[in-house]
Amino acid sequence: MDASPAPATDDGPGTLVGLPATEIAERVRSGAVSAVDVVRAHLEHIAAVDARIGAFRVVREEAALAEAAAVDAAPDRGSLPLAGVPVAVKDNVAVAGEVSTDGTTATPAPATADHPVVARLRTAGAVVVGITRVPELCLYSATDGPAAVSRNPWDTALSPAGSSGGSAAAVAAGCVPVAHGNDGMGSLRLPAAACGLVTLKPGLGVVPALIGADSWSDMAENGALTTTVADLALAHAVLAGKEPAPLAGPGRPLRIAVSTRSPVPGLRADAPTRAAVDAVVAELVAAGHTVVPRNPRISTGAATGALARWMAGAEDDAAALGLDRAALQPRSRTHARIGRMVRRAGLIRPRTQQRFREQMAAFFEDVDVLLTPVTTGPPLAARPWHERSFLANVTANARWAPWTAAWNLAGLPALVLPAGSRPEGLPVAVQLIGPAGAETRLLSIAGELERARPWRRYAPVFDPTAPPVAAPA
Repeated sequence: MDASPAPATDDGPGTLVGLPATEIAERVRSGAVSAVDVVRAHLEHIAAVDARIGAFRVVREEAALAEAAAVDAAPDRGSLPLAGVPVAVKDNVAVAGEVSTDGTTATPAPATADHPVVARLRTAGAVVVGITRVPELCLYSATDGPAAVSRNPWDTALSPAGSSGGSAAAVAAGCVPVAHGNDGMGSLRLPAAACGLVTLKPGLGVVPALIGADSWSDMAENGALTTTVADLALAHAVLAGKEPAPLAGPGRPLRIAVSTRSPVPGLRADAPTRAAVDAVVAELVAAGHTVVPRNPRISTGAATGALARWMAGAEDDAAALGLDRAALQPRSRTHARIGRMVRRAGLIRPRTQQRFREQMAAFFEDVDVLLTPVTTGPPLAARPWHERSFLANVTANARWAPWTAAWNLAGLPALVLPAGSRPEGLPVAVQLIGPAGAETRLLSIAGELERARPWRRYAPVFDPTAPPVAAPA
């Protein structure tokens, strides 16, 4: 894909929008710019563009400026890894002083404390500028509800995907350089693929989860969406409670498996997606890695196990929110009803999950990484999917995104990055999966691919780094 325009300079606050998080933090730490100016510039950009994309449920103007002023006054500002970086948080984790609705009609009291990942972002110097939209109970691959239909900045007729769709739209439109999200069946990776971003679903236990009632029976993980691999590595380190470090290369030639076979029979990636996978394979070979065709075995039992946890998650989260099931959207009501039956039938079986993890550990005994597609084609249409039936939603989700859910059940890290473009200009992504503990390895390979095949960081119409169009003479 085309490289983005050169970063803006410090000619004024407006030019601070579009800079990578690493550069913003460096400037704030040094005192070259203030966190207040950075946050104010991003709030102005949000005000200018969010009506067209519907990324935010809440914009925290006064609170964010107050938090930015606190960063400027902090004695340790010079050591904060995310000093003054504006971030957005998905509407299913706690932000102190804000209500978290999980995309429902629930109106609980504002949170009295931050979720651990939000606390880590703030401790690192980040400023929460807003709460991003999600589909109800974060169940679906498009982000919409009665209040708004979120839209993809690359093409507003399309969805930014889900369930971290609001967060992805916010990053792709330049509203924030980093957004929090989480992933229980692909909810970080699908929005990243749809919006031309990079993201990492960490492996089990690497980042605090605590999402909903039980993190969908240990399938859901918290992570970040960004426009550069360096920003993703920085955000991941902060979320994982680790000291940020410069991102190095893989260090040795790797053995990389590639599979384009869909886990859902009868589905296949379209031509632009297959071309993107082929292009990445060529780059990996050119870099000295060995690439071998290898299909992981995803059994019917594993697929059923993931689906059972997804269904039960709807009922568990509705119960945790104290929701009357009649208040749910029809699609979610059906989803929760099936989830109740799944729980009563005892279909959430730890042994199913453990067996699949063991099988995937065996798969990675002689390969370092697995490369796959992410989706079968372009994102779903931006439309009121909440008005359609449960079957229509689930069928659309399954047909579009068959390559992500298995890695939630396996508890393994999976990274998505842009790898090409469609004829109409939409980004195309690929997925890299590794064994337990391979987060750094995946980031290293992604950085290597970013250097070889740089991508455009922002959707063209919303690109804050692009020079203004001159007025006609």
